[in-house]
Amino acid sequence: MIELRNVTKKFGSFTAVDDISLKIEEGQFFGFLGPNGAGKTTTIKMLTGLYEPTSGTCLVSGHDVHRKPLSAKRSFGYVPDQPFLYEKLTGREFLQFVGGLFNMPAEDVQTRIGELMDVFEIGHFIDKRGEEYSQGMRQRIVLSAALLHNPRVLIIDEPIVGLDPRSARLVKDTLKRKTKEGLTVFMSTHLLEIVEELCDRIAIIKDGRIIYEETQAGVARSFNGQLEAMFLELTK
Repeated sequence: MIELRNVTKKFGSFTAVDDISLKIEEGQFFGFLGPNGAGKTTTIKMLTGLYEPTSGTCLVSGHDVHRKPLSAKRSFGYVPDQPFLYEKLTGREFLQFVGGLFNMPAEDVQTRIGELMDVFEIGHFIDKRGEEYSQGMRQRIVLSAALLHNPRVLIIDEPIVGLDPRSARLVKDTLKRKTKEGLTVFMSTHLLEIVEELCDRIAIIKDGRIIYEETQAGVARSFNGQLEAMFLELTK
């Protein structure tokens, strides 16, 4: 469902991502780890079409993100590390706007909004303007927008940062349930406890290169379940 083939991104003489290759299968919850500045967000921005790679290919659902951007983008939802809303729109208006971008019929948009109101418990604030939202409210609306068109793939950057415990639990439970239903999740984070709880496979990036890739079961066998100790050892 997601494939990176020998992807490199340079900014002038600086190489932010250096010849990385990854393949994430359908229904897999993939955790992308690394210290600050390792290349996680740059990789995600290439995967979502916001950056063009200096070389290499990014595929989502079989579509080249940069050669067939509309086909690729129809197949995935994206949640950036800083949730963006139009401040003067209500949450409902924002979701209706997103539905229009995906050419969803109005009736389908209303149905999906109703479903997502239940999933993320956004009903009590969905008709308030974005400028009134807390970080947790914004994150739940943005997640709802990313899942509105029932994508096959979700690409998400730091999904839990800034969330209160209840919001964090709602997000984690929803993402885990969706992967069981076939959603493929590519999640970038530095929160190791979230990775241990949710992910099927992980990769660690350091200085723009993949230095480790394994299933969670493999991590448990190799490091006695001590993900933190392994991460610190590999990235020191």
